[in-house]
Amino acid sequence: MLKNCLFLLFLLCTVAVSAQRGTIRGNVFDDKGAPIGFADVYLVNTQKSTNTDLDGFFNLAEIVSGNYRLVARLIGYDSVFIDLQVKSGSITYQRLTMKENDGVALKEVSITAQKKEIAKSEVQVSKLSVTPKEIRSLPSTGGDPDIAQYLPVLPGIIFTGDQGGQLYIRGGSPVQNKILLDGMTIYNPFHSIGFYSVFETEAIKSVDVYTGGFNAEYGDRISAVVDIKTREGNKKNLGGMFSISPFQTKALIEGPLLKLKEDRGSSISYLFTAKQSLIDRTSRSMYKYAAQDAVSGLPFSFTDLYGKISMIASNGSKLNLFGFNFTDAVNYRNVASVGWNSSGGGMNFTLIPPMSNLIVNGKLTYSDYRSMIEDADKKPRSSGISGYNALLDFTYYGNNNEVKYGVDLNGFSTDFNFVNIANLTFNQQENNTEIAAFIRYRQKLGPVVIEPSFRMQYYATLNNFQPEPRLGLKWNIMDRLRFKAAAGYYTQNLLSSVNERDIVNLFVGFLASPDAVSKFNTREEVSSRIQKAYHAIAGLEIDVNDHLDINVEPYFKRFSQLIAINRNKTSAELPDFSTETGKAYGIDFSGKYQNKNVYLWLTYSYGFVNRFDGVQIYPTIFDRRHNINALGTYSFGESGKWEASLRWNMGSGFPFTQTQAYYDKQNLGQGVGSDPLTNNGTIGIIYSDKRNGGRLPYYHRLDGSVKRRFQFNKKTRLELVASCTNMYDRANIFYFDRVRYTRVNQLRVLPTLSANLTF
Repeated sequence: MLKNCLFLLFLLCTVAVSAQRGTIRGNVFDDKGAPIGFADVYLVNTQKSTNTDLDGFFNLAEIVSGNYRLVARLIGYDSVFIDLQVKSGSITYQRLTMKENDGVALKEVSITAQKKEIAKSEVQVSKLSVTPKEIRSLPSTGGDPDIAQYLPVLPGIIFTGDQGGQLYIRGGSPVQNKILLDGMTIYNPFHSIGFYSVFETEAIKSVDVYTGGFNAEYGDRISAVVDIKTREGNKKNLGGMFSISPFQTKALIEGPLLKLKEDRGSSISYLFTAKQSLIDRTSRSMYKYAAQDAVSGLPFSFTDLYGKISMIASNGSKLNLFGFNFTDAVNYRNVASVGWNSSGGGMNFTLIPPMSNLIVNGKLTYSDYRSMIEDADKKPRSSGISGYNALLDFTYYGNNNEVKYGVDLNGFSTDFNFVNIANLTFNQQENNTEIAAFIRYRQKLGPVVIEPSFRMQYYATLNNFQPEPRLGLKWNIMDRLRFKAAAGYYTQNLLSSVNERDIVNLFVGFLASPDAVSKFNTREEVSSRIQKAYHAIAGLEIDVNDHLDINVEPYFKRFSQLIAINRNKTSAELPDFSTETGKAYGIDFSGKYQNKNVYLWLTYSYGFVNRFDGVQIYPTIFDRRHNINALGTYSFGESGKWEASLRWNMGSGFPFTQTQAYYDKQNLGQGVGSDPLTNNGTIGIIYSDKRNGGRLPYYHRLDGSVKRRFQFNKKTRLELVASCTNMYDRANIFYFDRVRYTRVNQLRVLPTLSANLTF
């Protein structure tokens, strides 16, 4: 209590001192009205400087009253300046517009250097930021760049398959990863054909991937966070994009409803995107060798729609309204039919009060997800989850410190219905409410940056308080060498129906923590029904030179309580839910080289992931011991009109439970009257007692692409892409059908030609 009082007193004193000085804040835009991130903003003849964020926003605090010259600069743009006066206790808002110059080709290199400077003042442990340019640099399946194909290139991230695969981040299962789109929770972000996500690359502004150790701003997940933000529509001109390939066709349209003008700082713009799959039709003729049969082709189809309206005021305050609808279907003939629909919408805002040092942010969102599966056995299986999220937070910028605090309200309802192979039914209909308050404080003390944060999570439905302390640290040992570390405690209520024994997980059901959970599949109930984890991470960042940087991160995650649905129980007396514990640990290496024409990315991950079910410690199905990714992109020709890319991935084999024996499984539905001599039984499988004791063969694949850009005028461009997935047609195993005793492989070599028109 005393510590809390002292901390509040410190904040009050800080605000009181700041009131004796002035503040300059503002936004930097290009001449099209798009925000410019990572620009250097400073006051001439002072030590006051900062960098703009992805929204082009900057804040210079605690400025002594007087006359100053404010400058914004970034290679590739003409520097701009303005003379202004700062008064004690005043807040001055200034908008700056920069125009591209002939050095625009050097812009990406400059931004990379600026990011390295920002890294010295922020902790950024296990944070990987991905730009649309980096996504497009990947040789993409169908010539369509997608974040689903880029995420597995990042260290610590494993994707289990091209068809119905799942994303695992440093030992956490998919339900333990929080996926956000403009603040909305996306419960299933990947389509059944694993090459594509629901997100449109051309609409993405930023992707921040936190593979562990994230601060208290994020809650209700125990492994990782993927935070995706879309850009605003063009504020000055009508524009768009149309693309077609054998896999899908997509379109984007954007423009102003109220144009941004120099004499009027406010604007309203829109952005809409649509995607429709084609592969289920085109594969019948183009990829017969890869399809399940000549009639149905590759059995995947999807449709994605997203829209956004953005309003920005003359003082930098803004409001975004958005909505989405995503659908997916897959039909394996005579095996299973799966489909899901995801929809939602909401708003977020940034409020910049004219006479306050606080920046106010908020959001109100709603998401709904419905899925179903129909197997050959015709047993009904369905799942639904819908939820809302309301957030209000406040940020205070000091000279070398920053305080952010807020309140987070989250509610969701689940509707789950599942019948297993023993004809036992699982049903759950639950309403859940979660309330959290958080505070994050960042202080730069010379070469050291500390970032303590604290989250108080209250699970109202369970009447359970969970205090979640977290800490981040950055030490700038030398100008080009930095040490970082993070640790924290994390909890969550949501769980999934996915059984980690399944390689193919096309049906994903969601449940809340149930009323009763047994300890390690016994009859003893646990007192807490919350899933829990601890993270501990360290690392080094090395800037070898202006073009090459290296990152090394050892990590450890301890899952002190996990809850799993006992889908394979054989009698009603057995518990529906039981606990497990687990560990994930390893080390990730990554290196990035970037100059004007070359982009190289190399990663190696060495990791272990296991679980303990009360009987044995076993590796999970995604326990990939070694994983290597190499990516290279080279631009050449006049003005870089040609671009060639290669990506190679190799991973050690996934674990699986071996078959011990087969037996004739009789139908004894008539009780003692059943006749085993005349009944036609089915094949029953006796699994090895050692769970996941076997290993599949190594996986490796080479993808490549060549692009040619045709620039018709300043606004119109055509891009043709010739790409090939699995270039040397590696027969990578997908799974082994034990009943039919056949091996099923991942998708074969897939050459494609696509076209993308931007206007």
